[in-house]
Amino acid sequence: MTYVRILAAALAVALVPIAASGQSMTPMRGEVRSFTDAFAVRVFPGNPYDQRIRVEIHVYDQNFQPVDARITPNAFLLAGQASRPVLVVVPFDGATERKVRICTESIPFPSEQTQIRAQICGKFFGHRRF
Repeated sequence: MTYVRILAAALAVALVPIAASGQSMTPMRGEVRSFTDAFAVRVFPGNPYDQRIRVEIHVYDQNFQPVDARITPNAFLLAGQASRPVLVVVPFDGATERKVRICTESIPFPSEQTQIRAQICGKFFGHRRF
């Protein structure tokens, strides 16, 4: 199932028109040390084009299963040529380490012809210190 999702995502990115494929997110990788039962990451989704896009942020484990993380804000409109900060707080769920993927997904507007969701993900590694 994981390979099917990865293949589908790669195919979707290949088929996305140039105006929709350029979304970005920084940083794309990170390692965080935390003394609490969760770790926080601030990411910056970006829209390098002139038209606005609707963006949603999702968190998945390393097998692309959804993670119950707090995301602020988790969905918003992003103006052309803009970027904005998003705070993601990921629980350790009793573990001392956790690997997650934080993904920025552009959601097409209902009135547009192209209805492909573009997704870009970064890998983040949390270490819990006692």
